[in-house]
Amino acid sequence: MTITYFGYGSLVNVDTIPAAMEVTPGRLSGWVREWRVCGIGEDGQGRCALSVRKKEGSEIWGVMAREAKAGLAQLEHRERRYEKVEAIGTAFACEAKNEPGPADLFLFKATPEHLRWGNDTHPILQSYLDCVLAGYYGIWGEEGIDHFLETTDGWQAPVLYDRHKPHYPRSIRLEKDLALLVDEKLTNKGVEYMQS
Repeated sequence: MTITYFGYGSLVNVDTIPAAMEVTPGRLSGWVREWRVCGIGEDGQGRCALSVRKKEGSEIWGVMAREAKAGLAQLEHRERRYEKVEAIGTAFACEAKNEPGPADLFLFKATPEHLRWGNDTHPILQSYLDCVLAGYYGIWGEEGIDHFLETTDGWQAPVLYDRHKPHYPRSIRLEKDLALLVDEKLTNKGVEYMQS
């Protein structure tokens, strides 16, 4: 028995998921990403993570992830500020074969109690953003970073610069050239930084 779900943020980064998981790049129609999941981490730091909402005419890139059903409890703990949206397979197209996803494909979106835009007390963590953008870069190169920046709402939230002392539990270390590219793209996007 397996479960299949759509990842549009940190789940795109294969370094943060189980090695045995099968990952297929693709595109989801009718949805847009947004910085709109607020909560407090185990370290006491407020943070804002990614969610999605329906938006006709939009498309976001991400991955269809398949793993053993035994991993569901751990996945649901990771996504504890989210609820499932079931049966989104017809909105998904595999990139390589342009085939739809399975009927039981699902995604996670923010629960109502966590659905708030990021702000000064719940900033975007640079360590989380680095993880997400490294995932998009790993699959689609620079075009993947550009796509993510263009198809994500909520950039009015500040970015907490915690790269050297990460608050994100699944943080990764960017290669120097990629870190410089990410910083350049975010500066051009006009993001506001906060020091950790």
